[in-house]
Amino acid sequence: MPTTTTYTPRPIDPQALKELRTTDDAGRPTAPFTDPEGDAPLRCCLRRSEPGERIALVSYAPLRRWASATGAEPGPYDEQGPVFIHADPCESSADGTLPFTNAHRVLRRYSTQGHILGGRLVESPAAFEQALAEAFDDPSVALVHVRAVEYGCFLYEVRRD
Repeated sequence: MPTTTTYTPRPIDPQALKELRTTDDAGRPTAPFTDPEGDAPLRCCLRRSEPGERIALVSYAPLRRWASATGAEPGPYDEQGPVFIHADPCESSADGTLPFTNAHRVLRRYSTQGHILGGRLVESPAAFEQALAEAFDDPSVALVHVRAVEYGCFLYEVRRD
């Protein structure tokens, strides 16, 4: 169940998606497939996939892409990892809620230089709003990555307004 929020979850940028649908951030060609079961967390529209949808699993470097737009130098904090996206352009399902709050998540805080400032385990959907408020109460926090606990996969980011 999604969590209502005053913070805006950001899917992967449309220009980045266009590029990722051809070649991922590791330089590999994208290989779309038909999702037989559904339930993959899609980072393009921030919803779960449906059975039969065409999706792709690609390597994505969220901090690197953010840094290239802002001039930050994340150094060793630049990482890439697997994300699911639709194989073709899709519509955002943004509805004022934080998606993927149905399991433990980690909120990683980053500075304007792209350096990690810490993280916080969020164990329940009700705790997301407070955890984001605490993160952005620190003026040195520029953005927060919401990540899966099990594998550390990037789910989406929240930026300072």
